[in-house]
Amino acid sequence: MTRDGVPMLMLIDDEPAQRRLVAALAARAGWRTIFVNDGETAIATLGTQDGMRLDAILLDQWCPSYEPAELIRELRARRPALPILVLTAHDNVAAAVESMRAGATDYLSKPIAPERLLAALNATLSEDDINSELRPLTEKITAPLSFEDVVGSAPRFRAALAVAAKAARARVPVLIEGESGVGKDVLARAIHAASPRHKQPMVTVNCGAIPANLVESELFGHERGAFTGAFERHIGKFVAAETGTIFLDEISEMPFDAQVKLLRVLQDGEVQPIGARRPVHVDVRVIAATNKRLLEEIEAGRFREDLYYRLNVVQLTIPPLRERIGDVPALCRHLLARIADQPGLRSLGLTDDALALLMQHEWPGNVRQLQNALFRAAVLCEGDALTPQDFPQIAAQIGARDATPSVLIPAARRSHREGAGITLFEGDGHVRQLAEIEADVIRLAIGHYRGRMTEVARRLGIGRSTLYRKLAELGIDNAA
Repeated sequence: MTRDGVPMLMLIDDEPAQRRLVAALAARAGWRTIFVNDGETAIATLGTQDGMRLDAILLDQWCPSYEPAELIRELRARRPALPILVLTAHDNVAAAVESMRAGATDYLSKPIAPERLLAALNATLSEDDINSELRPLTEKITAPLSFEDVVGSAPRFRAALAVAAKAARARVPVLIEGESGVGKDVLARAIHAASPRHKQPMVTVNCGAIPANLVESELFGHERGAFTGAFERHIGKFVAAETGTIFLDEISEMPFDAQVKLLRVLQDGEVQPIGARRPVHVDVRVIAATNKRLLEEIEAGRFREDLYYRLNVVQLTIPPLRERIGDVPALCRHLLARIADQPGLRSLGLTDDALALLMQHEWPGNVRQLQNALFRAAVLCEGDALTPQDFPQIAAQIGARDATPSVLIPAARRSHREGAGITLFEGDGHVRQLAEIEADVIRLAIGHYRGRMTEVARRLGIGRSTLYRKLAELGIDNAA
């Protein structure tokens, strides 16, 4: 549908400023944008040459001449496979839910966040055999969680939480590694919430969503007239996060020149705004995250080794969901409860068959993908509980449509019997060695009780001296 390899977006909006913004952001991702003022013109445009080449539609909720849901149904009837994205007010989740029920693919909140728009547009071009149920929602349920609210009992995950809880009380930088969607941002917010800086701001920066030529200005600020287009003085993100926390997501995407300046911030506590005569002192706690292995980026010459060691004072690695599939039941309960709090949605159960289905999926998008699948299912569900029929794309992918409950349900129950994230069997079906299982149990207890060794020993029914002896014998770090 693209012309010369350039994807095409139709924006239905009559506001000039928003048109310019969307066109500029879309162009950054290689999209061409055409504009229409209202719903009637949009429907007519579908029959034109440009309309036949469309790859996606972006519709403002306040579209003239049509109710949003009505227009979406009209567009969907004429072009069933064309992705439709909806712009809605930040606090109007109910309108977004209504739009999705009418056939919208996804929704974004205003004001538009550049990285979310780009993610939504990229998702529409995915060539995978994955329908909208599995596309990542660009809007997430973002209520912050404390460590007590974070769901997960797998040993490696609890170990990471235990280290994070200890690190939260210090000022030291933290580096979080893990695949996209595992919850790096959730963990970063939990660290900030548990830190002495919790009453101060937490500023989030997606380093991969900022054009390379603007990274230094965004992070460190600039003075008026510092470069062409610098009409006003700009306060950088580090100064905005003063006495608080800055979360640098996708740190591996930071340009090399900006890495040098970030190293100076970590070493000296000073930022140098572009065009400024003097550096500015800042008191900011830095948390960085990446979905790449930074050591490999260093070997490839894309990341500074000295910066890596400055950031990597405390390193946390979050395992992917496929490696802690036993957490899926608890995650489903937790996520469905949060989804039910959204306007226009309600409390829903999850049948055993549906749970078994979800536990068979590999979840390449991790917890974020699970949340998105549950959200979409909840939006469209007409009953009181989600069933396998509410996840048709997942069922198709794992070949579960022909599977019977008698096969699926025992798989789910097996996960419950194996305990909270403790694996009893090797991949070949043989029982694991007792020492390995014991080490996992101890790690789980340390993570569950946040490193409080007296409580760990008491709950395990052993003395503290015995606990520390076992830590030494099994080679377990008492931090996790």
